[in-house]
Amino acid sequence: MRILLDTNVLVSALIGEGKPAELFRVILEKRLELLTSKPLLDEFVDVIARPKFLEYVGEDEVKDFLRLIVGVSFVVDVGSKFEVVADKSDNSVLATAHDGKADYLVSGDNHLLSLKKFRGIKIVTVDQALRILKK
Repeated sequence: MRILLDTNVLVSALIGEGKPAELFRVILEKRLELLTSKPLLDEFVDVIARPKFLEYVGEDEVKDFLRLIVGVSFVVDVGSKFEVVADKSDNSVLATAHDGKADYLVSGDNHLLSLKKFRGIKIVTVDQALRILKK
């Protein structure tokens, strides 16, 4: 099973101990194929550097988490370009999921979630992903 976690899920997994962190642990424990790409890693770095997030984690924790993501993920070489939703970064997420042949895209973004499916890729919430993976 190939899974792409949107940036909002990864940020939540890093800064909290809630369901996104649980989902990340389940993916690691089950050794599922986690996908990412350079554009998504760049977005993660930009987002996590915001002061509101740095209140929760230090620079070393961010670096360690980033190393972990890169170490356990298949980094997709994105060639596709889509204009499905208004947000350019969301289209980059869809391109990564498509080019990485993801089975699931996990997001908290309503623009993506409203699609429900994109070119055969199921777009689900963290809760939905946890239910799927705990079967």
